[in-house]
Amino acid sequence: MQGGRSQKKRRVNIKSFQASLMLTYILSFLPLSDQKEASLVSWAWYRAAQNALRESLGLKGICCIRLTNLDGSPASHQMLQSVAYHLGPHLQSLSLGGGSPTEASFVALILGCPALCVLDLSGCNSLFTSGTLLAQPEMAQSVRQALSGLRELNLAGLRDLADLSFNRLSSCAPSLERLSLAYCHLTFELGPARGSIGPQDSSPSQFSFCNLLRFVQERAGRLRALDLSGTGLPPEALRALGQVAGLQLQELSLHSCRDLSTEAVATLCFQQPGLTSLDLSGCSELTDGALLAVSRGLRHLRRLSLGKLQRLTDAGCTALGGLQELQSLDMAECCLVRGRELAQALSSVHGAPSQLASLSLAHCSSLKDASVLSMIPALGLSLRVLDLSSCVALTNRTLQAICTYLTHLSVLRLAWCRELCDWGLLGLGEPVQGNQSRPELEHQASGTKDPCPEPQGPSLLMLRALQELDLTACSKLTDASLAKVLQFPQLRQLSLSLLPELTDNGLVVVARGCPSLEHLALSHCSRLSDKGWAQAASSWLRLQHLNLSSCSQLTEQTLDAIGQACRQLRVLDVAMCPGINMAAVRRFQAQLPQVSCVQSRFVGGADLTLTL
Repeated sequence: MQGGRSQKKRRVNIKSFQASLMLTYILSFLPLSDQKEASLVSWAWYRAAQNALRESLGLKGICCIRLTNLDGSPASHQMLQSVAYHLGPHLQSLSLGGGSPTEASFVALILGCPALCVLDLSGCNSLFTSGTLLAQPEMAQSVRQALSGLRELNLAGLRDLADLSFNRLSSCAPSLERLSLAYCHLTFELGPARGSIGPQDSSPSQFSFCNLLRFVQERAGRLRALDLSGTGLPPEALRALGQVAGLQLQELSLHSCRDLSTEAVATLCFQQPGLTSLDLSGCSELTDGALLAVSRGLRHLRRLSLGKLQRLTDAGCTALGGLQELQSLDMAECCLVRGRELAQALSSVHGAPSQLASLSLAHCSSLKDASVLSMIPALGLSLRVLDLSSCVALTNRTLQAICTYLTHLSVLRLAWCRELCDWGLLGLGEPVQGNQSRPELEHQASGTKDPCPEPQGPSLLMLRALQELDLTACSKLTDASLAKVLQFPQLRQLSLSLLPELTDNGLVVVARGCPSLEHLALSHCSRLSDKGWAQAASSWLRLQHLNLSSCSQLTEQTLDAIGQACRQLRVLDVAMCPGINMAAVRRFQAQLPQVSCVQSRFVGGADLTLTL
């Protein structure tokens, strides 16, 4: 009797297993997005969809993967096992950044990934807290074989990294070419001679610069990129690093190393003339002399970051003309730079068009139309990214010059350029004083008449390659221009936050004109209502990140519309929306369980004076 029940149970299990296999097989033919939808039907469908996903990933030979929110739970351990089994043989790039995997599950994963070239362990403090990672020689030898081809290692933000654990891990990567130790806690000891780095005993709980220097000396012939941002690197340490015999760095990042001096940077440029990428942003002690040294010593530089250098002036910008191969320049928050000398430098590269592909002058508050207008024609068609955010003195003249000369832009950021008006976006001439076109343009919201002229001349529509557009806080813009020019079927990111004149009519037209949006920011747009979202949501099927914070007219009806249409959504911000309560937020999360983050601070009209 008992044997009969067991046999019947086995038959039921076999049938269930066969059904699961069949379901997995069917789901494997669906695209990834549909597999995710199917996984919400039931637990059986969820398991089948997971199996189909793993098998399809394995068959497709996925070579790059990022795993987030890992911890020491059995579920995370099982996930790492699945990745190692299905993807490991093909995997070339693996990121566990910010997770907390156990040492055992991490080692098991690495052993299953013998083709890794890139490994990101940034913020994975759980692996280094005990100090026993790879302490067993046999295990370390196996990991060394698996990581024999590793070229890039990211250890940024590890507060518990110590000399011993760094040495064990780095010894398992003999082919390492790129290393990031950004914001790790490095200790520095001055030697007997002032300004020199002397030997010191390694502490079990500290990561010393002397230990790092020994590593660089041992790997000098192979090491090409080093990131020491935020480590507090002093000038004498930079000099010791630059003079390592045989070291030929190509990329060096020293972001926020605030103690560095202009003299130390000048010495570095003499010691490492082969640098093609240099990040000095946030090194607040640097002056114009540093830029002059860079221009003279690093003739093959392609990427240069100088953001937040408060002492940098126009005089230093004249040196940029010597960097003929420069492709990316970041001078954000250089408040003393007015742009005239920069324009001359960009125009003086032997008469040849600029090779710049990316230029950031964000928060350069001294920048005026005249200097930007002289700069834009010199930038050429190679420019793809332009950031002029918070350059508050710029006007429509600059925008129309951009639309005339920089038609290949893929990213344009003009946030907080508050002088931009409708006629500027439309490519029209400046209205005659006393006959402003703005009052007429506002009538478009009624929908009965469209007195607004069609875009003419250099309008925003000329930038057909745009993938990202930021018009945050350009408060003079209205539906009249936005509805006309925001017609970009391939646009991925759009910010219209802090536009008080954006209405439901404008929202609907923008939704139809930009159906491929993945990131959308509409915070503090107080005239948007449920009526607009009821029509707009159906156009944004690809939306993944949505910011609606402080939209005072929205209610739970907007959440329902978004939940029904935007099935790819991952992040939603409805903070400080008085018409949305927590019950509606919970229903939304139940409707879209794949949404990983919902910001709902002070929803439902919370009294901030009492809460704060």
